[in-house]
Amino acid sequence: MTAVETTYREALREALIDGMEADDTITLMGEEIGVYGGSYGVTNGLLDRFGAERVLDTPISEPGLVGTAVGAALTGLRPVAEIMYIDFAGLVMDQLANQAAKIRYMFGGQLGVPLLLRTQGGAGRSAAAQHSQSLEAWFAHTPGLRVVLPATVNDAYHLLREALTKPDPVIFIEHKGLYTRKGDLDKDAPDGAWGQPVRRRTGSDLVIVTYSRMVFECLAAADALEAQGISTSVIDIRSLNPLDMSPIADAVRAAGRAMVVTESCLTAGFSAELSARITEHCFDWLEEPVVRVAGEDIPIAVAPDLEAQSIPTAALIAETADWLVTRRAPQWAG
Repeated sequence: MTAVETTYREALREALIDGMEADDTITLMGEEIGVYGGSYGVTNGLLDRFGAERVLDTPISEPGLVGTAVGAALTGLRPVAEIMYIDFAGLVMDQLANQAAKIRYMFGGQLGVPLLLRTQGGAGRSAAAQHSQSLEAWFAHTPGLRVVLPATVNDAYHLLREALTKPDPVIFIEHKGLYTRKGDLDKDAPDGAWGQPVRRRTGSDLVIVTYSRMVFECLAAADALEAQGISTSVIDIRSLNPLDMSPIADAVRAAGRAMVVTESCLTAGFSAELSARITEHCFDWLEEPVVRVAGEDIPIAVAPDLEAQSIPTAALIAETADWLVTRRAPQWAG
């Protein structure tokens, strides 16, 4: 099959359609996913296509929704539950962290919870502090949960299709700033294997490790760095769990320098985990300590200018990378 240009949103919809046609146990449930078509339009038209028994509009109760999905998974269905914003995940952490993630282990493998939780994270829409967070580290901290964050259109399709086949719960986090982004979709050619990072750009001086929307900020930064004579690799990890560190370690050992870039805040974010793993795997090859560029440790502001300054930009990433390689003082150093 040849690649076709489409949007991130449409790639997700295509993945749901193809998955539901291939497996009649897949059932969608969530707030306003049916008649309204989903808060970001991903499920638009699926109610008419698959009917109300497989596309369920639920009450506005995240605990009720996810609790129902866990029960449905235990009884033979493969539910896809959508929480409108990742910020509401705190309401369902008992169902996810204490139930779904642990049931296979508590029952000696006799039962599994093939639940897929779709949700949206990230800033960029002036949605303010309660609707703009990046909370993927919450889920990654819980053994038993798989955590996936596609950046490209092709990954949006293939990672969702793959997630729909897994025997354990998958947290599938879509960045709300990517839905209208266009890219090539080739249904026969995934970007990489499940749990395998993908190198989006190859360079020899520095490796930037990132995921989700920050992939594109890092690629823009790498273009700017190239103009300054700094050759930069950009690695998209694609998932937090599972995560094969081998491709990252190989790239860092060759370059000798590494940066980690995340939109989530710095303190106790997944950037710390990545930095620690890179250091453990590559200590003898690092010429400098691993540097982290992450979101500010503040609630996200509703004002667009303040919001933009609270998360990494291509300019900040490029300035920090230049400092790491050349030790030239960046603008942010005052």
